Amino acid sequence: MSLLPWLPSDSLDFPSPEQALKEPSGLLCAGGDLSPERLERAYREGIFPWYEEGSPILWWSPDPRTVLRPDTLHISRSLRRRLNRRDYRVSADTAFDAVVAACAAPRADTSETWITPEMAEAYGRLHRLGLAHSVEVWSDDTDRAALIGGIYGVGIGRCFFGESMFSRATGGSKIALVHLLGQMRHWDMPLLDCQLHNAHLATLGARPMRRAAFLAELRVLLERPAPPSPWSLDYVW
Repeated sequence: MSLLPWLPSDSLDFPSPEQALKEPSGLLCAGGDLSPERLERAYREGIFPWYEEGSPILWWSPDPRTVLRPDTLHISRSLRRRLNRRDYRVSADTAFDAVVAACAAPRADTSETWITPEMAEAYGRLHRLGLAHSVEVWSDDTDRAALIGGIYGVGIGRCFFGESMFSRATGGSKIALVHLLGQMRHWDMPLLDCQLHNAHLATLGARPMRRAAFLAELRVLLERPAPPSPWSLDYVW
């Protein structure tokens, strides 16, 4: 840790992602803050924060990167049946803070979370600036609709950087992801950054991508205008 570059408080510059460590894979630097300006700069350069509460802010740019594309999404038979039940409704940018809080809540398999209060507040600021977005899945009880799944992340240009998702009912997070990717296809957004390998996402079609190729594609996508904010969904499964 002591050999990591430390970000100065008076500059938003990051080291080149090519300087990231091989072990742990992708660890690039430490320090800085979670200001909107620094976070936007980081995502534009293929860098993201990930750290535990009580530690310095750590910044990462792994190689390979894990990405998911609308055109390669794999929908299993069981997921297709779940989607076809239509006992839910989907929205975007209507409950961002609630989605982040649900993602930060303890899971059945662990009580730990990397979404610290500081992180939640930082992405809330990004959301209010139109740079962070959520997709929400609700139960079909319109009088007492319950949030049963969702995903949030950062949208810049024509790329979406996924941060976390959650499910409180069978398939909740997958429904959110399918609708997000369907809307991304409609908007001609070809790349969802999943950051790190995840066996769950791999079953949905997430694949590794070399960092150099990811950064090259990212530069192109960032030159294109982002969909208007707040997001609204017109994709229908």
